[in-house]
Amino acid sequence: MTETTTRRTGGRAARREARSNPLADNLRPVRPGLEGGTYRPLSPAAMERIHQAVLDALEQIGLADAPPSGVDYLIGAGAILGSDGRIRFPRALIEDTIARARKEITLFGRDPANDLQLHGNRVHYGTAGAAVHLIDIETRHYRDCTVQDLHDAARIADQLDNIHFVQRPMVCRDITDNREMDLNTIYGCCAGTTKHVGTSFTDPSYVADALEMLHLIAGGEDKWRERPFVSNSNCFVVPPMKFATESCLVMEACIAGGMPVLLLSAGQAGATAPAPIAGAIVQATAECLAGLVYVNAIKPGHPAIFGTWPFVSDLRTGAMSGGSGEQALLTAGCAQMHKYYGLPGGAAAGIADAKLPDMQAGWEQATSNVMAGLSGLNMVYEAAGMHASLLGFCHESLILGDDLIGQALRCTRGIEVDEDTVSLEVIRATCIGGPGHYLGAEQTLSRMQTDYVYPCLADRTSPKEWVELEKPDLILKARAKKEKILSERAPARFDPIIDAEIRKRFKIHLPA
Repeated sequence: MTETTTRRTGGRAARREARSNPLADNLRPVRPGLEGGTYRPLSPAAMERIHQAVLDALEQIGLADAPPSGVDYLIGAGAILGSDGRIRFPRALIEDTIARARKEITLFGRDPANDLQLHGNRVHYGTAGAAVHLIDIETRHYRDCTVQDLHDAARIADQLDNIHFVQRPMVCRDITDNREMDLNTIYGCCAGTTKHVGTSFTDPSYVADALEMLHLIAGGEDKWRERPFVSNSNCFVVPPMKFATESCLVMEACIAGGMPVLLLSAGQAGATAPAPIAGAIVQATAECLAGLVYVNAIKPGHPAIFGTWPFVSDLRTGAMSGGSGEQALLTAGCAQMHKYYGLPGGAAAGIADAKLPDMQAGWEQATSNVMAGLSGLNMVYEAAGMHASLLGFCHESLILGDDLIGQALRCTRGIEVDEDTVSLEVIRATCIGGPGHYLGAEQTLSRMQTDYVYPCLADRTSPKEWVELEKPDLILKARAKKEKILSERAPARFDPIIDAEIRKRFKIHLPA
């Protein structure tokens, strides 16, 4: 064995040892809340032009169909009810609302280690989407989702470092009663993860029951209100520029119950929103600002996520195209407008139009997830597991998405430049009287964990090693990881006494 080979073998051993030692959270190469914001598709002049168009739209066009209670709240705040039934928003009202709205939000997990700080350019990735089908990788078929599938998704997400929150990714199609479905959605998610959970409600009357369940889980209403670990994903508008009456009433009930809300405007460019990307951003921003007035008229400073969530159409067919480059641009532009107003915000990325976790899914999910992170989007929803333009969810794809998002977060983190990272003295010591390589350098060993992200499942072996390992398949590796996670007891499961009380009060469809 040559001296060079010995040095390299020793270097590999040292690097393996360095990689095996766990890092403190603040030293990990990627983690929740990394700062993005370096990618800005909109110039300052473009953001100002969008803002002026938003103000004009709210003042001149306004929104229709607010419920009577909403009309009262909005008029009381300074909005104007026209003879045509539309509510219009004077510029001063919008500007005052932005000034007093909450600029920093903590989304709590049941475990405080999973709390998310939303402000500035801090980036967090998670699930969402409410898919109606689960993708069976073995049969390559789509079937109706069940509450067990939803619970399993939450359990898997709970064990993935780069999935920071769990908003309902599937609809429980096996529960036909809407009240039971909404309550079992909360139970299934919260029993599967201690990360923050997002959910929605079919009817305003179901919110009280949900809050009763959450009080039981939290250990009392006071503890729930101190740390609300579930937020309401609320489609309070029906684009273009109309309030969704029932959803507005849900929002009012959730605010009264101390639940954070996601103000979600989900127009589709070319269908329910203007076809130009800038026009879709204008409409979504206007609708969310109207929602922000609504929230702050009910309870000033209530935690509300600015959920500009417009989608893109394939204008040849009118079908949604969540995996397109236009969608990635649209999401990044929305993130910039959140920063323009200084508001915590969220939008969609990571959606695949592909039906399976294949190469198409890879480029679609990676493009928008990376651009969302670079733009500094606080909450990146639908970031993993979503296929067929949100119609299908895949457990294996959720696991693969954890690797993908790890790379997106590393891009988000960017390049640190300081006296140590420019490495002049290390270059000098290596090149002048040194070994002529950096394999065993102290800097290399100290930086390999803090600066580099190593995928859990992605294959980086040589073709020879790949053959020796019997040509491992990425999907099969993801399935094996899924089966391992689901074979173990769920750490998030409730105390048996609390669980028994919940089951006594509500019809829970998951086995005990």
